[in-house]
Amino acid sequence: MIRVVVADDQQLIRAGFRSLLDSEPDMQVVGEAGTGREAVAAARLERPDVLLMDIRMPDGDGLWATEQIVSDPQLAGVRVVVVTTFELDEYVAQAIRAGASGFLVKDTEPVELLRAVRVVTAGDALLSPSVTRTLLSRVAGGLAVAPDRTRLEVLTEREREVLALVGQGLTNEEIGARLYLSPLTAKTHVSRIMTKLAARDRVQLVIVAYETGLVTPGVVPGE
Repeated sequence: MIRVVVADDQQLIRAGFRSLLDSEPDMQVVGEAGTGREAVAAARLERPDVLLMDIRMPDGDGLWATEQIVSDPQLAGVRVVVVTTFELDEYVAQAIRAGASGFLVKDTEPVELLRAVRVVTAGDALLSPSVTRTLLSRVAGGLAVAPDRTRLEVLTEREREVLALVGQGLTNEEIGARLYLSPLTAKTHVSRIMTKLAARDRVQLVIVAYETGLVTPGVVPGE
């Protein structure tokens, strides 16, 4: 059972998410929050698998709440998914940098929201490649730092290739096809890379791919 907490200052939105998620046999909404502080408290109380986090909330916004949750070692199993009104919300990049595992827009189709909850729980790619590229290009635009490739020294050449493809937003299946590997082998490589780089999830791997210069903002190889 995937346990979910919904954090949004609008009760109608929380009720809609609860109705949708609770209708699934493998999901259960175990808590709600209307403010940032309530979201942090709910995370600590319920230890959900996924917390759907609105950005614009009173008493500690979603960005602050995300930072509090991600920095708490006891909440390492909680995956925060930022839910925004606009696809290019100015706070999205900050939320991803704060440790959010991905983002959704509030007008996302119900089936996509359900898929996203399941995918992020499994630790796989939350977003489609096209959306990932758009989002992370924006995130990278805020990384006013010179590429630091010393962080890649712990990786093998193959692992660097895999990391570059993760940075482009490819799924394990797509990475496997590109490198002539099975999806399981690709997933194994990704897991090892996360361990070596002490990355919380795939989103952090994408950030590393940009920060180290493996992927250049706005440039998608092969397109």
